[in-house]
Amino acid sequence: LGITMVHLHARKPDGTPSSEAADYAPIIEGVRKHCPELVLCASLSGRTVSDPGTRAEVLTLKPDMGSLTLSSLNFVQQASVNAPATIVELARLMHEAGARPELEVFDLGMVNYLNYLIQKEWIQPPFYVNLIVGNIAGAQLNAGHLAALQRDLPEGALIALGGIGQQQLDAHLTALGLGWGVRVGLEGVG
Repeated sequence: LGITMVHLHARKPDGTPSSEAADYAPIIEGVRKHCPELVLCASLSGRTVSDPGTRAEVLTLKPDMGSLTLSSLNFVQQASVNAPATIVELARLMHEAGARPELEVFDLGMVNYLNYLIQKEWIQPPFYVNLIVGNIAGAQLNAGHLAALQRDLPEGALIALGGIGQQQLDAHLTALGLGWGVRVGLEGVG
């Protein structure tokens, strides 16, 4: 109840992450069948695959959105590598496929890069931004970090807030208090 969008990750039968359209197809088909009104966002994560064409294979299934993490970042046990050329290429591939970018922001540098992409006209409004806080190498759930992130977001951006691990509930309550969207169900980031 109240869900308007889903952010999907596919897995291989052994549980490892997948970027293959064949692994996403039954998920997307099932969600479209049972919840046709939901906005579907497919992950284009860089945790296990570096090639942007491979990461974007799921766009052939016509999701409404694709995730676009705006820089590389470290988690506790692994990195998500997103080189500038990869980010630009993923944005181009999403545009060609008719998918909007779900702009994933873990720290202030990613907001700066978002504004650079806008200045270069590599992405266009409307902008949907997920602020993800609580990562060991990123912004935290406190007033100073949230204010800095929000201050530099593009005018009129739609904002959702999610917290990692134990920060999730407090992030949800904060988002509700600020009138932002609530992002729930983050995948494991250890």
